[in-house]
Formats: sequence, C-alpha cells, structure tokens
Amino acid sequence: MKRGHIRPALADSARQASTACVAGVGEGLAARRTAFQILLRVERDHAFADILLGRQLHAFSPNDRRLITQLVLGTITWRGRLDFELSHHSKRPLEQVAPEVLAALRMGLFQIRILSRVPHYAAVDTAVRLTKELVGEAVAGFVNAVLRKAIRTPAELPSRSLNEVEYLAIAYSHPQWLVERLITWFGLPAAESLMAANNQPAPNALRLNLARGTPEAIVPQLALDGMKVALRGRFPETVILQGAPVLDGDAWRKGLFQLQAEGSQLVSRLLAPCAQARVIDCAAAPGGKATHLAQLIGPAGKVLALDLNLSGLVRIRSAARRLGYSNVSVARADALLPLPVRPGSARFVLLDAPCTGLGTLREHPEIRWRLSESHIERMASMQRQMLQQAAAIVAAGGVLVYAVCSIAPEEGPNVIRDFVASNADFEVDRMPPAAEQLKSMLDGDGYMRTRPDIDGLDGFFAARLKRRKAAA
Repeated sequence: MKRGHIRPALADSARQASTACVAGVGEGLAARRTAFQILLRVERDHAFADILLGRQLHAFSPNDRRLITQLVLGTITWRGRLDFELSHHSKRPLEQVAPEVLAALRMGLFQIRILSRVPHYAAVDTAVRLTKELVGEAVAGFVNAVLRKAIRTPAELPSRSLNEVEYLAIAYSHPQWLVERLITWFGLPAAESLMAANNQPAPNALRLNLARGTPEAIVPQLALDGMKVALRGRFPETVILQGAPVLDGDAWRKGLFQLQAEGSQLVSRLLAPCAQARVIDCAAAPGGKATHLAQLIGPAGKVLALDLNLSGLVRIRSAARRLGYSNVSVARADALLPLPVRPGSARFVLLDAPCTGLGTLREHPEIRWRLSESHIERMASMQRQMLQQAAAIVAAGGVLVYAVCSIAPEEGPNVIRDFVASNADFEVDRMPPAAEQLKSMLDGDGYMRTRPDIDGLDGFFAARLKRRKAAA
C-alpha cells in the first residue's frame, strides 16, 4: 500500500507516550479531542490515520503530538482486543453502536488497559466529555457505564490451550484470518514474534539529501529544528530519529531531508543505478523512491516517474522541487497497460507495485482491519500484470527491481518465480552491487526480505532481475 509515510512521534516508546498522557490530563483535552476526531474519520469515512496526523499535528506542542499519535495509532492497533472486551461490557452489540460512541469507548479503554500510567478517572472523564460534545448527555451515560464496568471487571482472554488462533488474534489484536495466514507462512513462533512487532511503534527514518550537503553538515541543521538523530542507517543518506520529524522547520523547507522508511530506501539501493543513468519508476507515487533514485544517479541522469494517479504525480513533482532535483520528470501512465517507453530501451527499471501493505502494520494499523484474504490474491494478480508491462521496456543487459511492502509470499516470491518461469530471458541477480550492505537481508534465492521482528524494518520484499543479453 503506497502512501506517504508520515509517522510523527512513532519512535517514542510506549512509556514515554504514557508519561505524556499523564502530563496532559488536565490541559490535554484539545489533543484528545483531535485524536478522537481522527479516530472517528478513520472508522466512519475510511480515512488513513497517517495522512490525518500529518495534516493536524503541526498545530500542537511536541508532547501533545506524542499524545495524539499514541492515542490514534494505539487505539487502531489494539482495536481487536479492545472490541473483545467492550463486547463483554456493552449490553448492545458493537455493530449497533454509533461510530462516534465506539470511537470514544475504544480510545477510553485503550488508555485504561494499554497505557497503564493514565489514571482511569481521566480516561473515563475524557471519553464522557467528548461523547457529550458530539452525541449528547444520554449516550455519554452509556459510555461512562461501559468503561467503569471495564475498570471493575476486566474481561479475561480466551484460553490458549482451547483455541490458540482465537487467543492469538485477541492477545495480539490481529484478525483471525491473518493469524492463520501468518502461521501458515512462517510457523507459530515466528508468527507470534511478528504480531508482537507489528504492535510496536515504527522508527522515524529520514533520507538525507546529500545533494545539499554531507551527513556531517546536515545533521547539525536537523538539531537546530529540534530533531535528534539516534542512529545512522545502512547507507550514508539514512538516519533514524529519536522522536518526531519536524516538517515546518528550516531543514524541511530547504530540502535537506525526505521522510522515507529505511526498508523503502533499500529498494532504491538494490536497483543500484549507475551515475548519469536513465531510470524508469513505473508506479512512482508518492515519490520517495523516485527522488532517492534522482539523488543516486546525479544531476546528469534522468528519472521518469510514471503513475496513474494525478495527485500522486503532483506530490512527486512537489517533492522533487523542494529537494532541488531537476532531473525528475513525471508522466501519467497505467502500469497495467503498455508503458509510454520504447520497448527494450531502459537499462534501469523500478516497479514498486501497489500491494496489501501487510509489511507496514506498525504505521498503518488500520490496514489489518480493512483487508480480507481475497485482497491478497487480487493484488497478486495485478502485480503479475504490472511486472510483465515493466519487463517489456527493459533493455537486454538491463535491470528490473520488483518490490512490495508486503510479507505475503503470494505478493513476493510467488510472483517472481512465476515470472522467471515464463520469461526465460530474465534471471534473479543474486549478487547485486549493494550486496555487502544488503547481504543480511538477501536469502538463498537472492530475494531481499525485511521484517520488523527480525531487523526492525518494515516488511519489504524485493528482487533484482537482469535481462540476459542476446546471443552474439
């Protein structure tokens, strides 16, 4: 699932977020109201939490930003477990509860059950007040009664020994179908480890714009805007923040960095285009990889960013302009159809295909509640079509990287194996130019795989394919 990865404050630990909640009990009603409104839009309008957070957090203090982010993403993440308990304490079925009321109940119970440092009275009081504002006094009484009952008599989880899948689904707040799939894909211990990691905050990674200076020159400028670098990434342009990125400061306006998850950055590095190359990005929105590739090839190279979504093309162009990359051009194209590039002419092609996003549940927790098993097969079918169209423009001796931010085998290795089996002129490149930095993520088949419970990165799959040169 490809969207902007705006994750303010996600690198803060649960304990820090809980402390922020305690500090803001009296004066944090505005922050909680904003969190409540975002949760309501995610539930009622199927909006995306990260986009809404990115639009609204700039108006708040750092502590309130942490609080809002934790309340929104935490409540969505733990929705399955929260609903399990709420269903035990509500006399009416949850599907009959109005979205406004359900959002207040979930956010209140999240603070009671998960954020253990939040006083129970504060969580209940906020939920009641917000319900009164939106719905009315009578319904607020229902919210008060349900939450107080939850405080008095917490619901016990189902027995693991009697129904392990049901227990895991509730304990780790994942839908049962997904729990079953994860066990099938990875085995029980690894599935449980992965689910636990999916419920942790994702790191805030930045890609430094090395066209504007060295890391040693840029990092101090980040500090002037209040950002602190906690770790350096696998490549010179990657840093991990301690805390939230600042998107209204001088460093952002000067184009010194771009928000981009480290796993996403590794995909561009796997393509490894040479300096001054021409690169085709077949499904480029929102532009993170396209602008990264523009940096890697230098100003004498050229990136053609293709996408069907007009607003996505606008975002790519805006990002390239802010970062100062004049070597990025955009064009509208549907990657399911023949691309507007001469067949067999491109040396470097990237297909970061639309996918289920199952590797990004830390920053996009609503995905787990919106997907069904049928989505995986539908996406895989579309990915196969896109890969064939992307392959058609690759030159003999050229390179094609296929990537998805999904851990589903159907969207990753299965797509590549089927493609190679039916396209004899392509083979997997098992020793890409960046093999040394990526070697811990390359498996025996030459596939790049990352997972939050193994290396702390989003769950990505990528394969570097080479087109054989024609026989002399």
